[in-house]
Amino acid sequence: MIFGKIEYLNLLPFHTFMKRYLWASSEKKAWIKCGGVPATLNRRMRLGRIDAAVVSSIVSPAFYCVDLGIVADGAVWSVLVHPGESRKDAASDTSNALAGLLGLEGEVIIGDRALRRYFEEEEGLIDLGERWKARTGLPFVYARLCARSRKEWRRLKKIEKRFDARRVKIPWRILKNEAENIGITPRQAKAYLQRINYRLRWREDRALKQFLSQAKKSLNLTFH
Repeated sequence: MIFGKIEYLNLLPFHTFMKRYLWASSEKKAWIKCGGVPATLNRRMRLGRIDAAVVSSIVSPAFYCVDLGIVADGAVWSVLVHPGESRKDAASDTSNALAGLLGLEGEVIIGDRALRRYFEEEEGLIDLGERWKARTGLPFVYARLCARSRKEWRRLKKIEKRFDARRVKIPWRILKNEAENIGITPRQAKAYLQRINYRLRWREDRALKQFLSQAKKSLNLTFH
């Protein structure tokens, strides 16, 4: 199985786990090689170039998904809009749709780039997770772990069962390197990761269904 890898800080606990879980050297090499931003992995999944990945929630109905993903209950710090001229983030699919659904005009910024700007305390930034929570009272599901087939999905179910972010110990050296690459401090990186959840339970499932339903209705999106 070829896994895709989103190269953002928010998945560092999952990446740390996967390095230990993928025992075959060929799988590890493929996983490291098949990295990229969410929109890139979405395209690779559709084209069959990878078998499984954490993909944007807006495209997840097209695949076989488990109850793991990227979730935040309120402010997320790494999915932002800077008011002004509307500009989508080419790295994103879900966040662009969420900004449109919330009626926000401006530059959509996601991932590590957004996180750096958040900690630089840039004026006027709007946190989309915070806005969604204010509107719905629910968390927001940004991405889900999905596979292209039921056979691959069965393996993801085993990963889902074994992964527990609370038990993943991230070496300080790795956290420090990740933070320095982004341009933030290790303390800020640790605080950010505490905002991220990975399990989808009933509230997250309800939030995801609401988002997909509203996106389909309001933005004329289709999921296939």
